[in-house]
Amino acid sequence: MKRIALVSLVLLGITAGFLYWVLAERATRASRADPIQSVRPEALQISSNVLATGIVRLRVGAQVRVGAQVSGIVRKLNVSVGTHVEKGYVIAEIDTRQVDALIAQERAQIAEDEVGVRKAGRDLARGRDMLVAGLLPQQQQEDLQWAANAARAKLEKTRSDLSAAEVTRTYCRITAPISGTIASVATQEGETVASAFATPTFVTIIDNHAVELIAMVDEADIASVRPAQNVTFTVEAYPSRDLQGKVQRINPTATIVSGVVNYEVVIAIAGDSNFLKPDMTANVSIHTAKRNALLIPISALRGGGDPKYLYVLTSKGPLRKEVSTGTREGALIEIRKGIAASDEVIVSGMPEDKQK
Repeated sequence: MKRIALVSLVLLGITAGFLYWVLAERATRASRADPIQSVRPEALQISSNVLATGIVRLRVGAQVRVGAQVSGIVRKLNVSVGTHVEKGYVIAEIDTRQVDALIAQERAQIAEDEVGVRKAGRDLARGRDMLVAGLLPQQQQEDLQWAANAARAKLEKTRSDLSAAEVTRTYCRITAPISGTIASVATQEGETVASAFATPTFVTIIDNHAVELIAMVDEADIASVRPAQNVTFTVEAYPSRDLQGKVQRINPTATIVSGVVNYEVVIAIAGDSNFLKPDMTANVSIHTAKRNALLIPISALRGGGDPKYLYVLTSKGPLRKEVSTGTREGALIEIRKGIAASDEVIVSGMPEDKQK
């Protein structure tokens, strides 16, 4: 009997110790629980937005075709597809030997014509002296005058031909008319280009700021869209990158697809747009106006679907309220209906059992 009583006392002690440990652990967890934190909604001005889909495309005049103005063999080609060039960069050089020979020929002709001018001037001076002395008829003196005039005209023509040949030589250096990226190359080193062809395209250059955004805005929203309005958009290739732009113009004619009327809104892209490619699709938000709104931290919202809800701190404890949300502004979200500006919205510290 004593042994049984002793065993019972031991078991009772173990049970009491276990219960004490459980209660102490619960008290410790309760003391470590985060206190309830609440904030009041912020009254801020936010943008009213028109949402649309868009496409990135090359703007008019952004693609320049560079041709060869002289015929000859391509002696040196300094670019390839994808090369970035600045305005004035030497894209290629055409063999100048033929033009150099023409320049040398014109210079030699100038020297010869200068001799002819001097001889004609000397003959004219002698003819005048002989005319005064009565040794030369008037007609011959006039012929000498015409010969001197013709010699001077011939010299001027040769000088003009030399200038033209020197200008032609400058065309043997093909330079970039704009800064941009080489999109295509139509020839290679050693090939012969012929400027007599209708389209002697040498290379094609795409301007650095070549792309623009075209947003298709529904007819129900187009009335609120104006030039110079700010635009935010994303493209599928960079979904987490918010890009900026401004409305440039609104095309006056509509595009009708399957009975849906849309208007093209042309948007100038701000900042660096070299990473954007033509035909990329975009999600566009046009900021059309400012309005007052109540915003709370997104972390205060509960529920993954609709309707969303949150908890408001009252004198009787947390109170659940269903809300209607609107525009998101960074870490804040607009609450259109469900709370007042004076409510204390619980952000954190709600026990899980109270949230259900």
